[in-house]
Amino acid sequence: MTDRGQTAPEGSDELDPASVAEARALFLRPWQFIKGVPSMEFLPPEGPAEIAFAGRSNVGKSSLINALLAQKGLARTSNTPGRTQELNYFVPAGHSGEMSDLPEMAVVDMPGYGFAQAPKEVVDRWTELVFDYLRGRVTLKRVYVLIDARHGLKKNDTEVLDLLDKAAVSYQIVLTKADKIKPPAAEKLRHQTLQAISKRAAAFPDVLLTSSEKGHGLDAVRVAVLTAIER
Repeated sequence: MTDRGQTAPEGSDELDPASVAEARALFLRPWQFIKGVPSMEFLPPEGPAEIAFAGRSNVGKSSLINALLAQKGLARTSNTPGRTQELNYFVPAGHSGEMSDLPEMAVVDMPGYGFAQAPKEVVDRWTELVFDYLRGRVTLKRVYVLIDARHGLKKNDTEVLDLLDKAAVSYQIVLTKADKIKPPAAEKLRHQTLQAISKRAAAFPDVLLTSSEKGHGLDAVRVAVLTAIER
């Protein structure tokens, strides 16, 4: 039997309809931002399963989160790389995220990395916050690492994968902006990326192709998340 999280490149042909319906029910409802976390002492109480999204600045991370949750403007997009340097928490509307009112799942928008000309202290602060979060958050089920399909894995992407491997946190690669390249090139990149992560112990052995603008691959990501939080 095929794992629900392992899907066709466009995330449609091999997806189980029942899993898609369940995943859509989880994602396609009102969500809200509850807090930005600049350091570990401000983290919400542990309880709900957490799914985090990481990626280089301007990879389309906020756009993908907004598309997955079908809420424009929920995760803030910016033309200024490196602007957001906090862990941003989103939960289903109606939940405060406090211990007495925990949701069943939280989405975490991690601060973008790879921004140009950042001062060393900013990079060091980013690294400390992210590694402390990855290493110490037992409710974190998986990190989705977003890679721009026009560029593929870059040096700072592999450095983040090294960080995830070191923290022993399960992660999965999601290629964004796949509509910007031709389908054969996108599929070739998907296979190249699979090969590149094949010996990484913490990497989930599937790579997803998405386009927030065209809506491609969104159900595949939703079902992958559903599978991750149910494990």
